[in-house]
Amino acid sequence: MTESRKIALVTGAGKRLGRHIALELAQAGWDIIVHYGQSLEQARETTELIRRMGRSAVEIQADLGFEDQVNGLITRCEKALGIPDCIVNNASLFDYDTANDFSYGQLERHMRINTAAPIALARDLHQARLRNARSPSGSHPAVVINLLDQKLANPNPDFLSYTLSKAALHEATTLLAQALAPHVRVVGLAPGITLISGDQSPDSFAQSHKMTPLGRSSTPNDISAAVLYLATAHAITGTTLYVDGGQHLQPSERDVMFLTS
Repeated sequence: MTESRKIALVTGAGKRLGRHIALELAQAGWDIIVHYGQSLEQARETTELIRRMGRSAVEIQADLGFEDQVNGLITRCEKALGIPDCIVNNASLFDYDTANDFSYGQLERHMRINTAAPIALARDLHQARLRNARSPSGSHPAVVINLLDQKLANPNPDFLSYTLSKAALHEATTLLAQALAPHVRVVGLAPGITLISGDQSPDSFAQSHKMTPLGRSSTPNDISAAVLYLATAHAITGTTLYVDGGQHLQPSERDVMFLTS
């Protein structure tokens, strides 16, 4: 990464955890490309918050489920703000299914957004770095941070297609780290239950959040701080950091969001 300017692309940065990550990076001096799928107004709000910090920011729309839109995203980033030094693959499809209601279509949708898009973005970032002769001898390597899930170390049958797509991305993190070095680092970040999801009530979330060895799972601030660390930890590649209060150490027959009364 160049020391004079740092640019990060955060997918799904218009809201929820993606916004927290984008704002944390901006606060630390990064310029931000705010990717969004359908949340235009929220993306504009994120962009405006970043600009108020004195950093540059642009919002770019792309549907990560469509290969042609993903394939053009790094080029659009380069034209709008510059080649990213960091990509945070935060955007994710999280639809419920089990083995009993599994379908080809459900798995394919998860694989496109949660696995194929991050791989394609890592590939295109690597190619952009090579085209611009940005060598690690003169700068730090770029970094791709893939958001995974603690349940990969603590599997249960809930969210089958989602889990399979994140497991594939976890393996891709290792393979990409090998293939794209020395120009690009690739790392994984596995949160625990961090925000209310689906039909979960606030009370259920509060209970679920305490069900870890440390008595608390991850917060948006925890995950954002971990992203910032990984973005500048230039000797880390091909590994996954679990930020979950130890949630992955407790075996569970159901997804944690279903374990409260």
